[in-house]
Amino acid sequence: MSTTTQKDFAEAIDVRVPRPRDVPVSGPLSGYTVLYTSRSRALDVALRHLSCLGARTLSRPDAGGDPKTLDIVPPGHGEPALRCRVDWSCGDTPHLGDEISVQAATGIMAVHGRRRGAPARLPLDYASACAGVLAVQGVLAALIARERGAALSGTGTSVSHAALLTVSQYLAAATAEEDEVLPKDDPEAGPPFRSRDGVWFEAEALDPRPWRSFWSELGVPIADIGRGWQPFVLRYPKAVSPLPRSLSEAVAARDFAEISEVAARAGISLCRVRTVAERRTDPGLVVDGTVVAPWRIAPYDNATGNPPASAVRAPATDRPLEGITVVEAGRRIQAPLATHVLGLLGADVVRVEPPGGDPLRGMPPVAGDCSARFLALNRGKRVLHADLKTPQGRAGVLDLVREADAFLHNWAPGKAAVFGLDSDEMSAVNSRLVYAYSSGWGDALGPEPPLGTDFMAQAHSGLAHMMTADGVPRPSLMTLIDVLGGLVAAEGVLAGLLLRERTGRGTRVDSSLLSASTVLQYEALEQGAQHRPTGCANPPLTDLTGPWPTADGWLALSATSHTAVGRLCSALGVDAALTAEDLRTALAARLLQRSAGSWAALLAEAGVTATEVLTDLCGLDRSPVARHALTRAECVFVTAPWRFEA
Repeated sequence: MSTTTQKDFAEAIDVRVPRPRDVPVSGPLSGYTVLYTSRSRALDVALRHLSCLGARTLSRPDAGGDPKTLDIVPPGHGEPALRCRVDWSCGDTPHLGDEISVQAATGIMAVHGRRRGAPARLPLDYASACAGVLAVQGVLAALIARERGAALSGTGTSVSHAALLTVSQYLAAATAEEDEVLPKDDPEAGPPFRSRDGVWFEAEALDPRPWRSFWSELGVPIADIGRGWQPFVLRYPKAVSPLPRSLSEAVAARDFAEISEVAARAGISLCRVRTVAERRTDPGLVVDGTVVAPWRIAPYDNATGNPPASAVRAPATDRPLEGITVVEAGRRIQAPLATHVLGLLGADVVRVEPPGGDPLRGMPPVAGDCSARFLALNRGKRVLHADLKTPQGRAGVLDLVREADAFLHNWAPGKAAVFGLDSDEMSAVNSRLVYAYSSGWGDALGPEPPLGTDFMAQAHSGLAHMMTADGVPRPSLMTLIDVLGGLVAAEGVLAGLLLRERTGRGTRVDSSLLSASTVLQYEALEQGAQHRPTGCANPPLTDLTGPWPTADGWLALSATSHTAVGRLCSALGVDAALTAEDLRTALAARLLQRSAGSWAALLAEAGVTATEVLTDLCGLDRSPVARHALTRAECVFVTAPWRFEA
């Protein structure tokens, strides 16, 4: 391809990607140019988001440069001032070269497969998508630091470090002093549930009273209702949900319309599992064939546009947000993870908690004197105890925000207005504040939406349908969207901070679990075609990913091309001409004859990537793949997933 053709093509792509709505002129990266050579899944996400923030994205002439690196050229410069590299592996750890091997080695397959009692591949490019968002976070943080006097010239992350961050809560719980008990699950008992007329749906309740009322009216024995409540609630932290079969049997005897009426009376939320085709028709989601950005960034109407205040001193190289204060009023995962990320970048995070502290501090298993899962998201944050139902509590938050740089919350819809702590009130006391709301649904489902939680978002977004197996939606009980929603929220805050540094104007940033889900769906939503899981680039190719049981463990195969399948079959002595079913049967029998490690070594010699599947998270900090990205204190924590260079 000639340079001219490349330029024309790149400009066409640049025009095709929409800018964030409500941002005057352009965005936080207005005037910047991003140069790239190739577009892996992680780099594709990064390029999309950088373009949505106002940058111009161009393919390097004659395909020159490092294919894993993005070059960031500031306005008025002819040469890159910042480089961002996205690797597969952490530092000098053993090479991982694709999504399948990363999921196998970092615990994603282990957590996703808990429900079925064996590791399972997550049929999404999840770690890669998260790495793309982390890459953008690194770029934005470095540019913020440069605006504040730091001489940063490089940043980078890796897909494997991103994967470890996504399982950080499960890792902390597994390595706490107190043992965690994971009950055996019964996936056929739901959720999701299936009605008599064939509708698959999720149900959500955050209080036992509507739960009890709903199932009682459906005729479920009271003992089973009580026995099902705790596993239903704990499906979020444990990734298993062993419910009594009587619950799924009760809804299977009724049509969805009747079930919906009962749910409305009981006060429980339902969400039908929608298809990607249905999601694609949502108003404003796809514009000119391209999915819109996962956040909205809007400068305040009352912002004066004063010049940015200079930092007292330039931030440290490895802490680009040093000197920035972020106030968080968050619960569960989404908002706490977002500010955890900002804290890892060097920000001083102050968490608003009710008098007596967040109840989740006591959730088992405990590490030291606090919940291990809570520590995974909130370690190192300062705390302000405030009763937001009182004038004194609200005044305390406003006083804190007066001198802060950003405020982030994920309260239920309308709560900020009730508290008098919406963006209008806060921008009145601090016109340079970045105010971020990370919700469940945004404004997509009207003023009174159903409960906006991870599994409800998986259902409504079409992700649950994308993970269908054998005709049954198989959404993950790993908190995929809570984590990705937190990463997207942090990305939006960083974009708002950069815009503020460049213009002096505060901004409001809105994101949601539903909007974050699109980061995993760009290709499926834009192509208008059925999603193809990782490893199925060619439809006739038999999916041999596994993971497969071996003599001593599990093995995942990155056989994602006809050439790789041929090499695999040759190395194992299996006839590649067998039907798909017979090929899988022969492969399963052959792999049981040796250990996972010996198979991995043998297949590597044949040119096939095979990865031993980590099944016990307790062993991650001893794994050569992960140990350099982990640190042990009260339990095992994931370190900051970026590197910065002066």
